Amino acid sequence: MKRLAALVLVPAALAGCTSLAPEHTRPQAAVAPAYDAGLRPDGAVVASQLSYRDWFVDPRLNALIAAALENNRDLVAATARIEQARARYRIEDSRKLPAVVADASGTRARQAVATGDGALTSVTDNRFQVGVGVSAFELDFWGRVASQSEAARAEYLATVAAQRAFYLALIADTASTYFEIVETEEQVALAEATAETRRESLRIARLRLDSGVTSALPYRQAETLLTQAEQQLSAERLALARLRNQLLVLVGGREPADLPPALPLAEQDNGWRLAAGLPSDLLLARPDIVAAEERLRAARANIGAARAAFFPTISLTGSAGLASTSLDGLFGSDGFGWSFGPSISLPIFDWGAREANLDLARALEVEEVANYDRAVQTAFREVADALAGRRYLAEQVETLERALAAQERIARIARLRYREGVADYLEVLDAERNLFTARQQLLATRRAALQNRATLFVALGGGFEQADR
Repeated sequence: MKRLAALVLVPAALAGCTSLAPEHTRPQAAVAPAYDAGLRPDGAVVASQLSYRDWFVDPRLNALIAAALENNRDLVAATARIEQARARYRIEDSRKLPAVVADASGTRARQAVATGDGALTSVTDNRFQVGVGVSAFELDFWGRVASQSEAARAEYLATVAAQRAFYLALIADTASTYFEIVETEEQVALAEATAETRRESLRIARLRLDSGVTSALPYRQAETLLTQAEQQLSAERLALARLRNQLLVLVGGREPADLPPALPLAEQDNGWRLAAGLPSDLLLARPDIVAAEERLRAARANIGAARAAFFPTISLTGSAGLASTSLDGLFGSDGFGWSFGPSISLPIFDWGAREANLDLARALEVEEVANYDRAVQTAFREVADALAGRRYLAEQVETLERALAAQERIARIARLRYREGVADYLEVLDAERNLFTARQQLLATRRAALQNRATLFVALGGGFEQADR
């Protein structure tokens, strides 16, 4: 049996480890070495060290994100692609070692044979056989099989990273949609309160008209204000229904039961300031960049496989076993036999197919370098945009809060002037419209600032649970 083991292991020991693939080096990042200094001060919290539960303070939002990560169909499909890539890698990697097969057979045959005097007689033969074999195992002197295995491994790792990138994108999409829902709910409440106030104003205007205090114009103007609020209320309710449907798709078709109430927009900010770091930090924190680099690694490994195709392919076929005409004598030493057959295939002329295959592999490498650069540049732009949004959206919120306070004073003065007969109702009409618009703008800008915070958090690589790291 030692001879059997030796015959099986020799082909694996003979396989070479030469690689004709280009050495993998990470391309120089085609972005600025640092972000705008005016947009990245005083942040101390590292996003990549936080899970989404650490960053978002709303328990309802965290429950929805957890449901999305568990049930979203696109994420399920992305996870299945990981299993596919892992299986492909295992298939390619298994080719670096010989496939060993064991077989056993037994036959019993009765046939007619001629005797010396020309007569026929029947003879019964028994034959029993057991053995192991190695079929067409390629000795990888030029690294073709190893390169294909490395390419499959890199594609697998790229798929894992792509799934993690989708994981973070799903967190960002769920948070963004949720903040829009909260804002729209507050817009609905604002429109409802405004419509109710304007109905009361319309009632008073009707009484003044009926008593002859005013003309029909103020009444019609008050009626216009009410219809505008009612129209806005219908529009906000439609937007809210569509956003809720969008959220249902993100969380897998059904919201979790017993969700806590949502926090108002003004209470969603945890007050933490994220550290932007340097653009080079993104190369490890961003899974989309990791995926792009692994695809580049796979492209370079495929170049090695294409180059190796120009060299001879050397394969081995071998078998060893025992044979006997009886079961009792099957494992005796006299029945041992073996065969060993190397073969070589030397490419001579294939109408340029190998050259074209190598050109294709090189062109794919150039494409993957460009894709890598684009991934890095996209990540840089997303962080830079979010840093700018962090500063300027905060300034807008502060400005709109002051503008709203001023508009409330203007509306109050306009109503007082109208009641005292100093001004006509057109002044009240303008003041009420501007006040309603100011409240809407403040809600929308607060929502945009929260969405920007979520975008910056994910753009810097934050969001993974500890168990997912």
